[in-house]
Amino acid sequence: MPSSAPCSSAPSSWDEPEGLAARGTLVVLAGRGEHGGVYERFGRRLAFDAYRVRALGDPSADPSVLDAAAKLLADESLPGPKVLVGSDTGARYAVRLAAERTTGLDALILAGLPIGPWKSGSWEEEVTARTACPTHQGRLTNDPDFRRGALDASPAELPDLPDLPDLRLDLVDVPVLALHGTDDVVSPLDRALATYAGHPTVRTVTFEGGRHDVLNDAQHRTAAATVVLFLERLRLSPGLPVIAAGLS
Repeated sequence: MPSSAPCSSAPSSWDEPEGLAARGTLVVLAGRGEHGGVYERFGRRLAFDAYRVRALGDPSADPSVLDAAAKLLADESLPGPKVLVGSDTGARYAVRLAAERTTGLDALILAGLPIGPWKSGSWEEEVTARTACPTHQGRLTNDPDFRRGALDASPAELPDLPDLPDLRLDLVDVPVLALHGTDDVVSPLDRALATYAGHPTVRTVTFEGGRHDVLNDAQHRTAAATVVLFLERLRLSPGLPVIAAGLS
């Protein structure tokens, strides 16, 4: 039986190193079956670059997570820019908060946006679909607070989750970074790209061979570096000016 998750609205927190000024705040909404602690590796890496990270649980399991996220974004004691990061269904909930013009939100990062239903036949199939990283596979396998099988829950059946036709990206007026794996079988890349198409605020980055849990996949260092570059550009201007360019 899946184990019960810890209190989802209590964030897992990682702060900038002592002596450094914080450069911004990321609020993470976890996906199906996850809790904030699953993002420890991501949180520590971003904190090393002086960004504060507050990782919350799965809003589909605990709707109070959305209220907790809104309070963190409105908390003036946390440094800006403030960015809402959503993974899996957390990405769909993040779009909802942005479309509702949640106070304090400066940008979105959407990882592995789920497009439709997916069913696993076993835990081995689920964990392999989630990530190719053996370290993260082991973490999920041995985590008593992670809920196996939650990924099988259809997004259409989850409470207060916008269906794709109602995913109002057109109402999102902040910069959006969309991250997606090319080998994501839970949310096929072509359908995700079709959802993002035509929305000028969205910039997509794909990861070759990447699977569904893109922030915790084998390319997690590249994903974190991509996020940091996005954040550094955001700090300069919401227009995301180029700060690094390749040589011809």
